[in-house]
Amino acid sequence: MEELLRTTDITVIPLARVLLLDEGIDSFELDVNMSVLEGSIGILPRRLMVRRDDLAAARQLMMDNGVPLDR
Repeated sequence: MEELLRTTDITVIPLARVLLLDEGIDSFELDVNMSVLEGSIGILPRRLMVRRDDLAAARQLMMDNGVPLDR
């Protein structure tokens, strides 16, 4: 698995996951428990991972839909 994006914005991951799902690209969210433990401060980012073979298509999909990859 490769990192597609990393963010502290709680709205970005769900949007990205729906876009990926619609295109048949599997994704996996990391660091969910850590960001929940820190509360609502928003200092610990969550990461969204995709398969290495899907990374280029996933990046293009995010760019086409205005999802920031570098937060």
